[in-house]
Amino acid sequence: MRILRYIIILFFLISTYACGTQKKAVGENEQKEQGQSADEIVLSEDKEIEFEYLFIEGLKQKMLGNNDAAVQYFNGCLDINPNSAASLHELAKIYVSKGEIVSAKLLLEKAIQIEPGNKWYKLLLARIYQNNNEYAKASQIYTELLGNDPDNVDYLYRKAVLMASSDEPAEAIEVYDELERVMGYSEQIALARQNLYLQMGQEKKAFAEVQKLIDTYPDVPEYYGVMADMYKETGNMDKALEYYNKVLEMDPSNGFVHFSLASFYLQNNNIEEGYQHAREGFSNPDVEIETKIQLYLMLVNAPEDIRIEDEKLETLIGLIVEAHPDDARSYSIFADYLMQNGRKSEARGYMLKSLEVDPDNYPVWEQLILIDSEMEDFEKMAAHSDKAIQLFPSQPLVYVLNAVANIQLENYGEALSTLENGQLYVTDNKRMEAQFELYRAEAYYNLNEKDKAFSSFEKVIEIDPENFMAMNNYAYYLSVLGVELEKAENLSSKVIQANPKNATYLDTHAWVLFQKGEYRLAKFYMDTAMENGGGESVEVVEHYGDIYYKLDDVENALKYWKQSLEMGNESPVLKRKIEEKKYIEGEE
Repeated sequence: MRILRYIIILFFLISTYACGTQKKAVGENEQKEQGQSADEIVLSEDKEIEFEYLFIEGLKQKMLGNNDAAVQYFNGCLDINPNSAASLHELAKIYVSKGEIVSAKLLLEKAIQIEPGNKWYKLLLARIYQNNNEYAKASQIYTELLGNDPDNVDYLYRKAVLMASSDEPAEAIEVYDELERVMGYSEQIALARQNLYLQMGQEKKAFAEVQKLIDTYPDVPEYYGVMADMYKETGNMDKALEYYNKVLEMDPSNGFVHFSLASFYLQNNNIEEGYQHAREGFSNPDVEIETKIQLYLMLVNAPEDIRIEDEKLETLIGLIVEAHPDDARSYSIFADYLMQNGRKSEARGYMLKSLEVDPDNYPVWEQLILIDSEMEDFEKMAAHSDKAIQLFPSQPLVYVLNAVANIQLENYGEALSTLENGQLYVTDNKRMEAQFELYRAEAYYNLNEKDKAFSSFEKVIEIDPENFMAMNNYAYYLSVLGVELEKAENLSSKVIQANPKNATYLDTHAWVLFQKGEYRLAKFYMDTAMENGGGESVEVVEHYGDIYYKLDDVENALKYWKQSLEMGNESPVLKRKIEEKKYIEGEE
């Protein structure tokens, strides 16, 4: 029975879409009544049967989602009858679904030429025009449709919106007037006209439109708020404040008017009054969090002279959390604020709260793991990236971050395993591919598989010729081993040319020169490294002492070795240098 019913449905569609224009010739007057053109093609019985078969198959394939096959069948229909508007319409719908808008437009325009009275063809074409920002053309279609159905509210409304969008505000107002005649006075129509009058610079008419709303609905506080906003925008601050206070008087719990008043007072340099109203708005759970976020961003980016101080701003964000404890965004906003103020540990706590509410928010997971890295909390970084991999197994970056954490924890085998598992998801992303290879190189090097490590470094540089981290680390490891020092120097030279004030890269270049015995030149680069923050690194400071020793300055050598030790360098080789007061070879 299901098969029989399916066939009946298809034949019903055929009778609706196809046969009506092909079985017989009709008179010109009758054609006009049916919305058909006079250029009708009369098919032989065999061609008619073939046409109907192809049309049914096209509909069937379309219903099954086989659009390419459906296109072939409908094209076959057009081979038999180029004037089949129904076939053109079906093809147009398929092309719309595929995003091929130009083809869909051409097909529908031809279909309408053949059947100018078919409203369904016109409605689809109007939608396409509107989505393509061709508002005037879309508006014209609704004008044509209104010719046959002048009181159609939907057509009138859509035409008004389109005329407003096509920069024809006066004509749009006329359509809204007609719409009001059909459906009666309404807020939607009044506010639409008010906006159009403002767009035309006719402020008196805009005010009159809102006043009519107030007169018609005197107990609705929102209309007084609209009036207040208009007075504020036109610079009449006294009247604006009068109407804002009227809203507050009518509805003391209205959080939105508190936000309007907060904005009003801040713009007029009354910071304290603005803050107090902001507090009222932020603490109101009935105001959507989106509105609060918008005001928060306005406060954060406000000019310095009207900015709320940080302590009060933090209070406002805390009120968002209190009012919306089940919305993950409230915790994310607080985390962002804390990050901007350098309070990473507290920010991490709020990110975790955000993820408790919404564990499927990938950007927050990514930010959390990066904070772990900045805080050098590699245990947490490994744990959080493990969880992120479980939740988002197709995100390659979390595999890289997990590998970084494991390398820092000296779990080199686990890092390699993670990179292997994540490699599958690296597609058409050369930079990401380079990152995978870079940390593979680091893991291999620390597992004493030097050849594999150097092979991976070569791959990174081939994939990403400007990956300075890879070039720097490769050069440094070559220098530590004392091999291919010319290659190491060439790599390091490229790095410092692009990054002349990076202390780590300058230290590497100095160390390559040190290994080549060019101690005076090595000191020049190490001096520059120390001037650019190198003194904060125990390795750089120790290397500085090594260079002084090779320049026969034992006093300064001991000074910097001891400084490195005091900074937390626990290298046994360093302790021997200090005890024996001489440079001692030792792998870094």
